Amino acid sequence: MSGVGKGTSVASIGAILKSKGFKVEAVKIDPYVNVDAGTMNPVEHGEVFVTKDGDETDQDIGNYERFLNQDITRENYMTTGRVYLSVIQRERNLEYKGRCVEVVPCVPEEVIRRLDYVAKKSKADFVIIEIGGTVGEYENILFLEALRMMKLRAPKNVQSILVSYLPVPPSIGEMKTKPTQHAVREMNRVGIAPDFLICRSQQPLDEPRREKLSRFCGVHPTHIITAENAKSVYEVPGNFERQNLGNALLKAFGVRPRPSRLEPWNMLAHRLQTVKKEVKIGVIGKYFSTGDFVLSDVYLSVLEAIKHAAWDQNRKPVIEWLNAEEYEKNPGSVR
Repeated sequence: MSGVGKGTSVASIGAILKSKGFKVEAVKIDPYVNVDAGTMNPVEHGEVFVTKDGDETDQDIGNYERFLNQDITRENYMTTGRVYLSVIQRERNLEYKGRCVEVVPCVPEEVIRRLDYVAKKSKADFVIIEIGGTVGEYENILFLEALRMMKLRAPKNVQSILVSYLPVPPSIGEMKTKPTQHAVREMNRVGIAPDFLICRSQQPLDEPRREKLSRFCGVHPTHIITAENAKSVYEVPGNFERQNLGNALLKAFGVRPRPSRLEPWNMLAHRLQTVKKEVKIGVIGKYFSTGDFVLSDVYLSVLEAIKHAAWDQNRKPVIEWLNAEEYEKNPGSVR
């Protein structure tokens, strides 16, 4: 589902592989027909992250930059609209040489061409691809088809990871695996069997649930990673690596395991847990609310910059939202 943590999972896996000495690139695929994120509704979509070459992208690109400590460029972001636009332009330029231009295979082939270009240009050892949306949606079916075609072309060079939510209904108090089982079956329907599961939940995955997922989803128990709620996203790489996710991935790719060097992440996680003195910071902006809920995604990079600046000064940031739209309606409410 949306917001389950796919972007953080991709960024964390990238950080782990990079700490092992590999060159890593990350790519975000958005299912929207918009050509870029600049024309998307900020309340629904969140932050528009602008890359150094001026591309207006999804907020996950910002996560990739923070976790990988490297610049991400426009080639690492694609939308349905961008892919279709390329296909149509190529057709108008007669680049298909008289072939009938069909949704399948032409659109998935364009997706793969773009991914191959990122890998070739960056000379990366690993390209980690986040497919946005939810399994079973019509919107991302062509991107899943591209994944299926890539695995068919080079089975040992592609591993698929499903990030899924395991709810714990309050009235029952038991973690439920059935939604993830259904998600895996949706992937199976389009010809993809997940190689790994990242299981998001309020609490760690226990062994009975791990065994059930392994049995009914066809995933090896060591490839099932628990991803319980963390106090900060910067604790996630360490959590994954304690479960040996990095070397499990390397083994699946036929690469010899390597030690990770996550000391900076461990130091940051320790600082977040030990800092006590607070600093109160007001953030003024719009697009905070949708119905009865208050969202912060639209200013994600600003908030992360504030947090890092506060942590650097051994302070715990306490952020207070100041809704500019409310002040516009009632100027006297400003204090």
